[in-house]
Amino acid sequence: MRTIDLSPLYRSFIGFDRLASALDSSSVSTGHDTYPPYNIESLDENRYRVSMALAGYGKEDITLTVEDTTLTVAAKVEHQESDKTRKFLHRGITQRSFERKFQLGEHIQIREADFENGLLHIDLERVIPEEKKPKQIAIGVH
Repeated sequence: MRTIDLSPLYRSFIGFDRLASALDSSSVSTGHDTYPPYNIESLDENRYRVSMALAGYGKEDITLTVEDTTLTVAAKVEHQESDKTRKFLHRGITQRSFERKFQLGEHIQIREADFENGLLHIDLERVIPEEKKPKQIAIGVH
């Protein structure tokens, strides 16, 4: 596996240390980062959708949390007594506790979340505040 030294980013860019840390941590594979499977779509220039396959989960099992610029999707599953008495010949549909975190860009807001047919859809939108939008400056006008 190839490693990249990101220490020059820490030395050269003030205020971008979170970006470097995110890049650094994303390059480490734990083997558990494939569950649950998900897609990230760009619907247009400012709208995105995260879709997660969550077969076997109910709405009440899933929690969505946004803290600062981190979206966390988590589920805590308590195995019932009936699961222990059942005998599976093949168990391809796993239902286990998980926590998946997504780093959101600047000005990204969650618009809605919907859970239907085993798919969780989270719609996001980049909403740029008026003071951050580009402005035309008139020349010579007082």
